[in-house]
Amino acid sequence: MTLRIAFSGKGGTGKTTLSALAIKYFIEQKITPLLAVDADPNSNLNVALGLEFKETIAEVREEVLEGRVPQGEAKNEFILRRLNEILVEADNFDLLVMGRPESQGCYCAVNHLLRDYLSKLSQQYRVVVMDTEAGMEHLSRRTTDDLDILFIVANPDPVSLRAALRIQEISGKLKLRIKNKYLIINRLNSTLPDPLREMVEKTMLNLIGTIPEDREVAEAMQQGKSVLDLAPSPASQSLHKILEAISTPGVEEVSIRW
Repeated sequence: MTLRIAFSGKGGTGKTTLSALAIKYFIEQKITPLLAVDADPNSNLNVALGLEFKETIAEVREEVLEGRVPQGEAKNEFILRRLNEILVEADNFDLLVMGRPESQGCYCAVNHLLRDYLSKLSQQYRVVVMDTEAGMEHLSRRTTDDLDILFIVANPDPVSLRAALRIQEISGKLKLRIKNKYLIINRLNSTLPDPLREMVEKTMLNLIGTIPEDREVAEAMQQGKSVLDLAPSPASQSLHKILEAISTPGVEEVSIRW
């Protein structure tokens, strides 16, 4: 059975970094094979993983919309074949990049096909980790549908926490199939200030943990280095504790506070 995890949040909260660190955790725990999905049009997950990509799902979608499916090949067969062709293969995991659509028009039918076949492709892996688009567009597009866990990442400030709450609310209104939603506060080196703590407590956000600011991880991201090569650090160790907690029976009631 495949474990499907996504990291969401306002731009700049560090969701791409945490997605990469989560992949590092599962590889170290030998929970593979693993599929990494970069669902952010501003693709950066590949850099954090030390990989390059040539093609994206958006390009496959354009091929379908422009009628470039070879004669004699069914559209659904074409999509499944192309998804396998654009996979970037690495040790213990593969990477699939969503990309940015180039043309105007309705993508509904093609998006439906892509979601269907991405779901089928995901069944080949033990874990799928998705880095979503910044903000809330991924919710209306249902990119983050059919998940076991949605981690909503926020920084310790009111604007970021309000965005996290909005993601929580919209995902509920859209009735997305998400089994568990948890808040992670990133870049917090001390206890959460009382006003922010009270803000979290008044919401439906389930705070499962916090991640400290980590100079080694930040420098690796700034220099375009893979976080997979980093030694254990405060950020990775904190995230690892969270990921260990989600596999614990009764995690739905877990709330690791401050």
